[in-house]
Amino acid sequence: MKFIKKHKFIIIIVGLCAGFFGLLIYSSKSNSINSVQNGVGVVLNPIQKFFYSVNTKVKNFGEFVFSFSNVKEENERLKKENNQLKKSLTDYNNAKKENSELRKLLNYAESNSEYKYICSDIVGMGGESYVDGYTINKGSKDGIKKRMIAVTDEGLVGQVVSVGRNWSIIQTLGNENICVAAFNERSNETNGIVKGYRENDEPVTTMETSNLDSDILKGDKIITSGLGGIYPKGISIGQVTEVVEDKSSFIKYGVIKPSVDMSKLEKVLIVVPNDLREVKY
Repeated sequence: MKFIKKHKFIIIIVGLCAGFFGLLIYSSKSNSINSVQNGVGVVLNPIQKFFYSVNTKVKNFGEFVFSFSNVKEENERLKKENNQLKKSLTDYNNAKKENSELRKLLNYAESNSEYKYICSDIVGMGGESYVDGYTINKGSKDGIKKRMIAVTDEGLVGQVVSVGRNWSIIQTLGNENICVAAFNERSNETNGIVKGYRENDEPVTTMETSNLDSDILKGDKIITSGLGGIYPKGISIGQVTEVVEDKSSFIKYGVIKPSVDMSKLEKVLIVVPNDLREVKY
């Protein structure tokens, strides 16, 4: 009994096989092949159908898993390609922008060939904000000296106030330490001084005139006058946006919007004066 219980499954399989072969032998002797085949078919068809269905499902599942794996790999590949294309596009746009800026600076230098220029990159702030100045990547080894001025193709930026071997600091218009002798293109007056100060912690650039009768109007374009030899003549400073009369001090001044957006600088030209001994223009 223990043997039968232990090998019950094997005994059933052997019994079924014996019965099946018995039917085949009987059918060969009695020529009752059709009836036996029909009997076998009745018995085996459901089993065959079951195993075929299971095999199909397993096959389909395997194909799904393989297909899903391929789709996942393709998706990862496309993501990498997309990221690479985005990076390439960003690099291209940056290079295009830089080339455009360099072309503008070169055109400015060629149009104002009475001086030599040192092209420099902005690499940081000279203080807490751009009003305190910018740090550039050129210094004494490149020929830069204190009091040289910085410009872009749009106009005046400011003046070099500190120089290291491979760096310099530029203070920009709007800083209270910068004073520029100015000229009003419309009225031809040269009695103005452009200087900066802070109002509510924001930089303000103004042009002060020597008296209340000075001819200054909103919309006037202001350029450097060249007086004093500190700044070359004819560099754009900005445009008057407001005119204020200070009767207590007997002066009139114009609030100026600088020609150069100091908050977006990336490159500047340092103007090399013809007289390097005293750095005068």
